[in-house]
Amino acid sequence: MLKKKKIISFGGLGVFIMLLFLLNMLAGSVHIPASDIFSIIGGYGSEKESWRFIVMESRLPQSITALLSGAALAVSGLMLQTAFRNPLAGPDVFGINSGAGLGVAIVMLLMGGGISAGALSVTGFMAVVLAAFAGAMLVTAVIFGFSVIVKDHIILLIIGIMIGYLAGSVISLLNFFATEEGVKSYMVWGMGNFGGVSMQQIPYFALIVILGLSISMMLAKPLNALLLGEMYARNLGFNIRWVQNILLFDTGILTAVVTAFCGPVAFIGLAVPHIARMFFKTTNHRILLPGTLMCGSGIALLCNIFCNLPGDIGVIPLNAVTPLMGAPVIIYVILKNRTTH
Repeated sequence: MLKKKKIISFGGLGVFIMLLFLLNMLAGSVHIPASDIFSIIGGYGSEKESWRFIVMESRLPQSITALLSGAALAVSGLMLQTAFRNPLAGPDVFGINSGAGLGVAIVMLLMGGGISAGALSVTGFMAVVLAAFAGAMLVTAVIFGFSVIVKDHIILLIIGIMIGYLAGSVISLLNFFATEEGVKSYMVWGMGNFGGVSMQQIPYFALIVILGLSISMMLAKPLNALLLGEMYARNLGFNIRWVQNILLFDTGILTAVVTAFCGPVAFIGLAVPHIARMFFKTTNHRILLPGTLMCGSGIALLCNIFCNLPGDIGVIPLNAVTPLMGAPVIIYVILKNRTTH
């Protein structure tokens, strides 16, 4: 009976995600009939070339990016919350987002929007992507290094927060001495946007995210053991240090690739794991990991719909929408923990 309920829950969530994906394809300032959208995606074309361009070069890659990014950030948040036994742990708390922000700030505000190394020169959007990825992975490597020295999870969490503060301090200095144009460009990047991945880049983006998510699914059993404590997990034969290192590396990769292309996306990694726990009413990671993945995709698609304002009003920043959904969940979790202790 319980298994049947879970299958119904996953099925219902799958239908909800497909509906949200369709709504993402329909949402926008230009009205395109659903029949034309299906025709364009199916390769049959449309009577208007501009419609084909909007669907294939804007709405479809944006919807796929939201689907994958939401899943990646949500799963990263769940793994960190379980491993560090802290309901408020998330990719942004560990300073990974701040590391990406620092990389972008150096390129945009200090190097004039380009990276040059001998004969090789990268400018524009790809320079920003490379800088964000390098910054995020650098912070992940630093935390990875500290995890070898520091045994206490709480101290490691505090180190991550301090790294975030240090990166924030350097970013503030760079903003202070930068040009008005540079500051504006950096602010726009920092607001978040699922429209940063082109159709040509989608296969590479999807490959990295799917690879990272596949690794996370294989960690379900050790994560279940960690829920009962490190001593219990060791008695079951798990190498806690190895599990923690794999988890940090996987979280770093997933967060780095999403932040590089979409900017720092707030609250999804922090709030969605709690939404999944409330929806599935379980702590079993064999259910929670795929459940959180699907919830993350759904929430990201929903946020992306709200970003597209009706008519010709335009598009609002992603990070103006995500806190509206994430903040109430976090407040509820804090109040719930307070009443149970």
